[in-house]
Amino acid sequence: MAAAAMAAAAAAPVRLWVKTDPFVVGALPAPPPARLAPHYLRKMAAYARARAAEGCFPWLSWPRWRHIACGKLQLGRGLAWLYFDLFHSLLRQDPPRRLAWAEAEAACANADELERERSKLSVDTLQFLLFLYVQQVNKVSLRTSLIGEEWPSPRTKSPSLTGKSVSENKNWNDQDHRAFVQSHLSDMLELLLEPEQLTASSHSTHSSLVSYEAICALSFLIEGTVNKSRTVHPLHELALWQPCHGQNGYSKVFRAFSFPKLESWLRSCLTTNPFGMTACLKSGKKLAWAQQVEGTTRRAKIACNTHVVPEVFPMVIMSQVYKQTLAKSSDTLVGAHVRIHRCNESFIYLLSPLRSVTIEKCRNSTFVLGPVQASVHVHSCDNVKVIVVCHRLCLSSTAGCTFYILTPTQPLILSGNQAVSFAPFHTHYPMLEDHMAQVGLATLPNYWDSPMLVCKESGDTSVFRLLPPSDFYTFVIPFEMEGDTMETPGGLPHAYQKALSQREQKVQIWQKTVKEAGLTKDQRKQFQMLVENKFYEWLVQTGNRQQLDSLVPPAVGSKQAAG
Repeated sequence: MAAAAMAAAAAAPVRLWVKTDPFVVGALPAPPPARLAPHYLRKMAAYARARAAEGCFPWLSWPRWRHIACGKLQLGRGLAWLYFDLFHSLLRQDPPRRLAWAEAEAACANADELERERSKLSVDTLQFLLFLYVQQVNKVSLRTSLIGEEWPSPRTKSPSLTGKSVSENKNWNDQDHRAFVQSHLSDMLELLLEPEQLTASSHSTHSSLVSYEAICALSFLIEGTVNKSRTVHPLHELALWQPCHGQNGYSKVFRAFSFPKLESWLRSCLTTNPFGMTACLKSGKKLAWAQQVEGTTRRAKIACNTHVVPEVFPMVIMSQVYKQTLAKSSDTLVGAHVRIHRCNESFIYLLSPLRSVTIEKCRNSTFVLGPVQASVHVHSCDNVKVIVVCHRLCLSSTAGCTFYILTPTQPLILSGNQAVSFAPFHTHYPMLEDHMAQVGLATLPNYWDSPMLVCKESGDTSVFRLLPPSDFYTFVIPFEMEGDTMETPGGLPHAYQKALSQREQKVQIWQKTVKEAGLTKDQRKQFQMLVENKFYEWLVQTGNRQQLDSLVPPAVGSKQAAG
């Protein structure tokens, strides 16, 4: 019987892979606190199960997690909420629910009311434990540091669009995701076991059984297909597939799986994510751009995975864009994970609702992004401007960067940042409010001016400032599109609006002075030439001439930004 089942499984093999989202969106790009080590998570699992009646299991309420995090794991309340909210952002909540939560949060008049609203929230306990375990992917190992595989020695390499190597980003590298799960699979399964299946030291035995509920939780991390089908299934559906029972040890009597057989089956079926970064770089399709300057595109490498199925977020990877203006608003980008790497002296407009954006090792560039449902992570960048409405902004190792943002969460300042400036979101394009609604982002609450210093090294508040209103100017997106948004959603804070009004007033006074000067026709012509020359000098000195030159539309016209 077992031989027949194995033969059937071989004829139609199951292919499993590690999902992208828990790592790209869910793993905080910083070493986790020591108290989130596996040893403490095992204690937390036992504690939660023992207090099921108190709101700890199978759903963990915010008040109980706050108690565990602050009282048992010695985390600060801000960090406790950060992990709780970060997990929430992973869930595929429909936009109306996200907007309803934003409305409820914005209506809170004080911290007590906000805490009461948060107390209504709960998360799947087992999935949350796995989410906390995944934070270990960014743990810096002293041993590997000493033998040169990890910081501070030269980092290990991952493939790039050019075939050369780029510095490793563990949150994006699907080969790292697979290696992490393979290495820690036994630990993660033990975290999901019921107390009676564990030894006194919280480890499994050869006879331990893994419940179906535990496999449902593991679907948070793993999905797959049957026989190269394009239909993607969660792990728990594939695990219950009859031909696999002989391999994964499923017992209909106990409605559970044999621990050793299940672990062996998972290891044998795990492969590289067919929708991950590696596949995108290897077989991704090159994107066509609506706005792109001729003659400067040789170095740019831009790819997207076209083999996307509804259950999987698409992926777009851009590298080595140099002295270009690129613009796109299309279905290709909708809901995509976007990685922008080594782009210099460029202006990039991605005017579609996005899932997440990572900007790495870029310099002297401006990024104008459509609303980002999950997170924007900016790492190792110098002198870039990012203009975005996003659920979360996260910064590490940046210098001299400015962020014009609208966000319902505190911007996260991790380690290695210098001279960060925050300013209110200050632009619009016709489809912006429609795109915000599609990803469930509202204009309130808005914490653009309340960053959170996460790492100990970033505890110095002098690493950031709020942009002075005197240095604030609005930003015009220079493309025509269809849509109803005619102004910056939510408006501007009073101090910034006042600065703009005063500047406009000065222009009006200047125009009136020129008009009343009684200049002759020749004088007006001379004066106009003088002003134009000064303006041209200013364009060159500020680098704005390059931006204007790059906006000269191709033959088809700039309306194609929506193409």
